[in-house]
Amino acid sequence: MKTFSRRSLLAGVVCSVLLPAQTVAQQREYVLNRVQVPHHYYWREMYVPQVTSGPSAVDWSADGTELIYSMQGSLWRQRVGSSEAVQLTSGPGYDHQPDWSPDGRWVVFTRYANDVLDLQLLDLESGEVTTLLANGAVNLDARWSPDGRRLAFVSTVYEGRWHVFVAPFESTTRRLGEPVRITEDRDSQLPRYYYSVWDHYLSPTWAPTSDELILVSNRTRIWGTGGFWRMSAAGGPMRELWYEETTWKARPDWAPDGRRVVYSGYHGRQRNQLWIMTADGGDPFQLTYGDFDATAPRWSPDGKHIAYISNEGGNTSLWVVDVPGGRRQQVVARDRRYRTPVGRLRVTVTSADGTALSTRVSVFDASGKSWTPDDTWRHADEAFVREARDFEYGYFHSRGDATLTLPPGRYVVESWKGPEYSVGRAEVEILADDSANVTLTMDRLLDLPAHGWWGGDLHVHMNYGGAYRNTPSNLKHQAQAEGLHVVENLIVNKEQRIPDITHFRVDPDPVSTDDFLLMHAEEYHTSFWGHTALLGLQEYLILPNYVGYANTGAASLSPTNNEVFELARAQGGITGYVHPFDSRPDPYDESQSLHYAMPVDAVLGTLDYFEVMGYSDHLITSEIWYRLLNTGLRIPAGAGTDAFPNFASLRGPPGLVRVYARTDQALEHRSFLQAIRDGRTFVTNGPLLGVGYRAIGTDTSAWYGIGDDIELTEGPHDLQIQVTLRSNVPVDHLEVIRNGEVTRSIPIRGGVAADTLVSLPVDESGWYLVRAYADQPREPILDLYPFASTSPTYVTVGHRPIRSPRDAAYFVKWINRLLEATDSHLEWNTNDEREKTMKTLTNALKAYEALVPVPQ
Repeated sequence: MKTFSRRSLLAGVVCSVLLPAQTVAQQREYVLNRVQVPHHYYWREMYVPQVTSGPSAVDWSADGTELIYSMQGSLWRQRVGSSEAVQLTSGPGYDHQPDWSPDGRWVVFTRYANDVLDLQLLDLESGEVTTLLANGAVNLDARWSPDGRRLAFVSTVYEGRWHVFVAPFESTTRRLGEPVRITEDRDSQLPRYYYSVWDHYLSPTWAPTSDELILVSNRTRIWGTGGFWRMSAAGGPMRELWYEETTWKARPDWAPDGRRVVYSGYHGRQRNQLWIMTADGGDPFQLTYGDFDATAPRWSPDGKHIAYISNEGGNTSLWVVDVPGGRRQQVVARDRRYRTPVGRLRVTVTSADGTALSTRVSVFDASGKSWTPDDTWRHADEAFVREARDFEYGYFHSRGDATLTLPPGRYVVESWKGPEYSVGRAEVEILADDSANVTLTMDRLLDLPAHGWWGGDLHVHMNYGGAYRNTPSNLKHQAQAEGLHVVENLIVNKEQRIPDITHFRVDPDPVSTDDFLLMHAEEYHTSFWGHTALLGLQEYLILPNYVGYANTGAASLSPTNNEVFELARAQGGITGYVHPFDSRPDPYDESQSLHYAMPVDAVLGTLDYFEVMGYSDHLITSEIWYRLLNTGLRIPAGAGTDAFPNFASLRGPPGLVRVYARTDQALEHRSFLQAIRDGRTFVTNGPLLGVGYRAIGTDTSAWYGIGDDIELTEGPHDLQIQVTLRSNVPVDHLEVIRNGEVTRSIPIRGGVAADTLVSLPVDESGWYLVRAYADQPREPILDLYPFASTSPTYVTVGHRPIRSPRDAAYFVKWINRLLEATDSHLEWNTNDEREKTMKTLTNALKAYEALVPVPQ
């Protein structure tokens, strides 16, 4: 790769205002996209079953001596006290949530395949699996009635929403009768932020008498997945037994004595534990304790034990606790007896010199199912292209050497270590009772730290209610496998709790090294003004770290993000807006709700960077960024994945998108943040770009880099731009952008490389950047499309500022909409709060109005 001075080396790509973003974004669709419930990334991880390499759901045999549980996408049977586990299913999909019939013959379970979750029936005598319910919906949480005559379950078959159904079971025909929806489809009319305005109903559990159910519902509630309600199994009125702010994982289980109910809750704490309440309500008491999650509890038939899932070791594990007594024993599948013959695959990943590399690894069979070792965390992407594969992309993080147990067949193995490395890929045949080896060698395309560029993800949540329990040490492993040098762990609430609050510190986490920094920062989580990041805080977390939460003590819209930014800056922090736009905001469209204050803080000077790449559509986000730049504001590009690396299913790992910042020195956090604030950055999920600028016809021929200012005298000039592209996946476009418009398209060799000198005439002030992108998704980049962008370089001609009255008028309209929404808000603590907030918005409005010509 051709290099220039340190100032000009490497920068990325961004999308055109003119690019049809919707066309690209539609190619990747969310998993289980028939569910019509918002915030899919929460309910999918926390409620819908996910494949984990450890156990994830469990039930007891009728005699209380054995357990059936899901693990690695199959069902397993194991006697309590034994180390041997017997595999029961190995079907075409992933199998979850077993429930053992009272007579001991049948197991009902959920199978994920063909983009739906169907109910399946396993005959334990014959081993035969038949389909009980396939209605094109998501069906889960199936429970036998204690008399064995009916099943209760949750389905989205009605309007794509979570409802409880009851159906009779005919054992002679192995069929379900007609399911009956017993829960009311009800529009709550409540201002729910994370949940649908329509009430939902989750996780039914039967009374021992088989005539009643207890379930979880958010009827009458704004926050959380709801409280516990009791109702007839035939439907009709419901009565609330107990309310706390559960978050999908309560999964109550009614005790055989009919008096007690065990469930998983956090009850004002940071982790889920097991709690017991009475079947008539009353105050719960805590049963288990620890800095980890205990979930999915099930009573033994004699009511003396509870089996449950824990993540105390990081991965999921299966435990049994005595009640009373508290003695715990772990159920470990040390010896596994597989249903069909298997082979072994060893995957080794090295650099060109043979050194072992930590990487992200994916192993797929011919059906598209993914496989992981038994001792690593399994992750799966949140979306996929239906025409390209039948299942979402799965992966694990390897330390360079991993061994998998696989059914015979042909497999594809891929490895990824971020933009600086080539993609590793191989195919291998696995034979029964045999072993195979694959070695992937990954070439380094460019060593950016050697040139003073350090790559970081500015938006990661180490723990956020997922299946696993993450630690700084494991997060470091995940990040380094993705080729990251910096991770900003943004501490934030998940409704009432703040999972990582105990990790906050102002210096680097002790796991940090000379070439890796883990920092604990903050996301400010307002539901009104837009989410923001506060990096480099030197004294304290800002609490409470949210406002605008209806029907709570934080319902006021004060403080504004502007006030929070001032608090952060006063203690040495830098500020940014995160995951901005999935759809195009239009302040002129009165049907759109517009509660996003980024233009306010940008023009008032308290915004330090903007997530041009984040959990959002990069193309649409760039359009708004370009408009801000066109008003003369200087907003550097940042990037943050909004990764939840303790999730089994997530939108990419840490580093899916990242920002490279040029410090021109060894890795140090303050210099890294200063480089972001100064705009010496580019953002990318794959393509790497080198950019250098030089003005011809002036007194200087020096090269300038990303974020620099080039001052020119009045008159015409020529601006030379040296553009270099290297990408580990093909891209379709490489372009120079001036003031938001494409000014030059550059040919790409093989879709992955370019070295071009561009000359452009310059006679007025403007900002310039280079971008590259593809027209479609390209794995193993688990994003809408490959994409990157430099921060701008600014060219000033004759001291004339960059000004766009059209774009200023756009933000005038935007802030007028904000003023209207704020003025109609009623839940202020004091009138002074309201007046101060309105004044902040008015000051921003006046700043933009000053840029709009006044008609004469």
